[in-house]
Amino acid sequence: MFGSIHHLIRLGRAGFVFAREGVLSLVDPRPLPVPARTALALAKLIERRGVSDGSSRLANALTRLGPTYVKLGQFLATRQDVVGAAIARDLERLQDKMPPFPQAEAERIVETALEGPLSAHFISFSPPVAAASIAQVHRADIDTPEGRKSVAVKVLRPGIEHRFKIDLDAFAFAAAQAEAWSSEAQRLRFIEVARTLARSVAMEMDFRLEAAALSEMAENTRDDDGFRVPTVDWNRTTRDVLTLEWIDGTALNDRATLAEKGFDLPAIGRAVIQNFLRHALRDGFFHADMHPGNLLVDDDGKLIAVDFGIMGRLGPKERLFLAEILFGFITRDYHRVAQVHFDAGYVPPHHSVDNFAQAIRAIGEPIHSRTAEQISMAKLLTLLFEVTALFDMRTRPELLLLQKTMVVVEGVARTLDPRLDMWSTADPVVREWMTQRLGPSGRLQNAAEGAGEIGRFLAQVPALLTRAGQIADQMDEATRNGLVLAPETVTALTLADRRARRWQTVALWVIAALLGGLVILALN
Repeated sequence: MFGSIHHLIRLGRAGFVFAREGVLSLVDPRPLPVPARTALALAKLIERRGVSDGSSRLANALTRLGPTYVKLGQFLATRQDVVGAAIARDLERLQDKMPPFPQAEAERIVETALEGPLSAHFISFSPPVAAASIAQVHRADIDTPEGRKSVAVKVLRPGIEHRFKIDLDAFAFAAAQAEAWSSEAQRLRFIEVARTLARSVAMEMDFRLEAAALSEMAENTRDDDGFRVPTVDWNRTTRDVLTLEWIDGTALNDRATLAEKGFDLPAIGRAVIQNFLRHALRDGFFHADMHPGNLLVDDDGKLIAVDFGIMGRLGPKERLFLAEILFGFITRDYHRVAQVHFDAGYVPPHHSVDNFAQAIRAIGEPIHSRTAEQISMAKLLTLLFEVTALFDMRTRPELLLLQKTMVVVEGVARTLDPRLDMWSTADPVVREWMTQRLGPSGRLQNAAEGAGEIGRFLAQVPALLTRAGQIADQMDEATRNGLVLAPETVTALTLADRRARRWQTVALWVIAALLGGLVILALN
């Protein structure tokens, strides 16, 4: 009872902020039922005067509500299927910047995490140089066999886990209520969205996992020219503290300094695109937050990525899917692009491959009549996913994260070279991967992997046969004796149903009371 009321109060506060910032005025009331239209009309009474007419209202409201809502907005920016393309583009502008917490508190967290006084681990420990919703970063110096060395120390914000837990529980409650009352919410899988957000935040707040992502990326890219990541200081890294090599470089959002240092900006733009595609296709593991502030160039012109809290993964099937799509559009082979969707099982087989190819041609042909700088690969992928929705393609979260990252990466590259030819830039990376994967050596590798899968399956056969026999015995017993529920089970089911109905009624009355209170506040 009290948990539900607590969630309703917190969600009511969020609704009040949305109303004040004019977010609810962006909702089209026409398809909504009468109670919802009435609630939107009441919300307009408390809208703040002078609120901007732009779509940044939602971003402003989420920023006012705090770090959990900022993370929610950043997460929903990857889910155009849930919020729509226009809102997703607005949410991509959300800045995850917060005031720093006190230096003494940061030092206390570090000492607790590293189990010793600060002086035992660092020669110096500076005030914060950057602060975000989950952590802040300090510059420090350490002693090494090679001499004094600078490191970056990322410290978890105090109390942030409790704050996120409260808000995420409220999100889960809202998602459950939405799916209980709306078939559209069930289709968009609101509960799964809330769970995925909770898992993502939990991983981002454990710095050991970020360190592991850095280590994996370092192994994948150790032979890559022109790209690297910071090294991890595992001796000074725990769940709440992450210590990395300090990077002296110029961020890609500082275009003037890059030009002043004489860097070839178009070449850097091409490197951003090609490295991202190489990581996604070759490794199936990519940095999913490649905004300009997270990409640096050192004095040798090498691209360096930082902040590995959000990572994306693609399985072999998804990597082949991506490469085939890009290659098909490059070569204008639309039937191949369509067939890939069907081969991957993304489009139900009752649809026509030829009809799907026709729809894809409508996307691909216009790009070949434009100049290179007018062609957006990210926009093309967005249109492609919109078309696939017409053919009942189910949402693929990993592809949506890839699409979102592609939008950001392409934006970064075009700030460095507005005339960037996306297709000629992507072509060598895609062709190289296709040759390696689908050529003779690639086919041998695929055959070896297939033989390994067969071996693993054969090893499981005895256990599967034993399990099948147990299930057959249980079904035979149920057929002969029937399925009987214990009296305690029947009683528990009845009580649970009554409680659910009772609290649904209470929830509706509380929401009505909150709306009434908002109207009274507005009139006073």
